[in-house]
Amino acid sequence: MARAIWSGVITFGLVTVPVGLYTATEDHTVHFHQLQRGTSDRIRNRRVNERTGDEVATRDIVKGYEIDEGQYVVVEPDELDEIAPGRSRTIDISDFVDLEAIEPVYFDRTYYVAPRGEEYDKVYELLRAALAEANKVGIATFVMRSKQYLTALRAEDNVLVLQTLHWADEVRDPGTELPELPSGRAGRGKQLDMALELVDALSSDWDPSRYRDTYQEKVRELVKAKAEGQEIAVSEEPPEATNVIDLMKVLEGSLQAARSGRGEPASGTTGKTGKAEAAGKTAKAPTRKARPERAGTPSARARRSGSTSKRELQELSKAELYERASQQDVPGRSKMSRKDLIDALAGGSGGRGRGRGRKKSAA
Repeated sequence: MARAIWSGVITFGLVTVPVGLYTATEDHTVHFHQLQRGTSDRIRNRRVNERTGDEVATRDIVKGYEIDEGQYVVVEPDELDEIAPGRSRTIDISDFVDLEAIEPVYFDRTYYVAPRGEEYDKVYELLRAALAEANKVGIATFVMRSKQYLTALRAEDNVLVLQTLHWADEVRDPGTELPELPSGRAGRGKQLDMALELVDALSSDWDPSRYRDTYQEKVRELVKAKAEGQEIAVSEEPPEATNVIDLMKVLEGSLQAARSGRGEPASGTTGKTGKAEAAGKTAKAPTRKARPERAGTPSARARRSGSTSKRELQELSKAELYERASQQDVPGRSKMSRKDLIDALAGGSGGRGRGRGRKKSAA
């Protein structure tokens, strides 16, 4: 059972609920001890007096702020607590804002918040339900271990989550801090359309269990191999940067690889050679088997007539739908969902008609 690292109250308006704060994450990093080379002797860090070299006990160490060279103002821990009377135990919500409005760079650490006793469950759940229903987060400040934090309190399925935020003056401006940034935006064109196709081909639902820290696994393998006297595997060098001249070719190859890995056909935008290669890879993919199409089937008739029913379209992947939308020049296709693509392609002629009309007006 986890222990609370902080206890106090949450207040919003005149409502108060006693809560405890619990760490939401844990570190799985492999930790090493410091040893003197050639021995098994541990290295210890000790607090020593800089002038005398004598070791100093923890109880005799105080905080000091340097106001001039060699001159310090000593501040005791209880003095720091006294300048925030009551507030060191209060998470006081001052505003409610949209979670999407907070830029990710502001988020720091995550904590779970739990009521301190069954008698506070109802008020706790009321706050959680209100935040969930309104799709808002509560902005609050509180003091923990002599430091004030800006926080965002948000609702999960059955728990309140507190995330500490960086203060505005702690977040650096990339425009002034970074040595190089693009001077303009990417314009519409074949490269952007293909990049969007690649993003779509690699899109999936968020599942954190799919990902793991492979570096830490390799560290453990290294330790085991050295302990057993085995040979140590060397990691590969990182790939070279993509040349702008080869960008289109690299995008085409990436898209073919992504679709082949998922058993999807290559896009018509990849060219005849790329299409043939990708089709060959798709035929070998175990996740999808190619089925011969008889001349009299509804799908074959639809291809000849240029129209397709919704039922037939619903059997296609989003990549296949996008390919057809590209062939029919359906406007706005890159931003459409799978359902939107099906609606736009239903009947077939509607998409081509809009495309021809758009081209004439542009001409």
